Amino acid sequence: MAGCSRPARLARALTLRQTGARGGGYLQGVRLLAAVGALLLLTASLAAGCGGGGKAAVEPPPSFAGGALTPPKATPDFSLSDAHGRTFTMSEERGKLVLVTFIYTHCPDVCPLIAQNLNDALQQLGARRNEVSVLAISVDPRGDTAKAVRAYEKLHHLVPEFHYLIGSRPELLAVWKAWGVAAIASDPELVDHTAYTMLVDRAGKGRVIYDAHIQSKQVVHDVRLLLAT
Repeated sequence: MAGCSRPARLARALTLRQTGARGGGYLQGVRLLAAVGALLLLTASLAAGCGGGGKAAVEPPPSFAGGALTPPKATPDFSLSDAHGRTFTMSEERGKLVLVTFIYTHCPDVCPLIAQNLNDALQQLGARRNEVSVLAISVDPRGDTAKAVRAYEKLHHLVPEFHYLIGSRPELLAVWKAWGVAAIASDPELVDHTAYTMLVDRAGKGRVIYDAHIQSKQVVHDVRLLLAT
């Protein structure tokens, strides 16, 4: 059971608390939010295979920089639109690698860093970035209007493969629930939410998970590993 400690530590780091003066934006760190569904979803995947049970040995998975999901996790389907009226469906992204994350435009601290690192990773992939998509799902249906998202895309110079998806509260709530995400508006402009990014392979299986402190070099390393398989 010694190999089970890393998944537990990773699960504890997946939920983000954002507080502080409005518009003052600074990094606050992470805490556990009441997101039992998220932790069950993620730790169940991460811990799978920890027990021996006399099963035959299998080949070790690739050496990912993020937290490997062992075995790979089937991902829930969803369909949402971006700020330009284009619809994206998770199942229709099969054949590509997909990075799924959860952010909002008025976030004063960590969300912009997540977006920046994912955008930087896409740029570093060069010509192969057309084999990868980022699907950033809003956790703020009230604040993430089409206008706000278009301004955010321009401000952060998001590349075309970075898709910021929005919707009504019922539409987004269904996706949050399926993906184990909690989002609580603690203030008109602040949202406490589960913050993680999942790297999904071409077959639609979750392979790697990153916490709120995701780095572009981790993503590039792991994407290149999967592109080579």
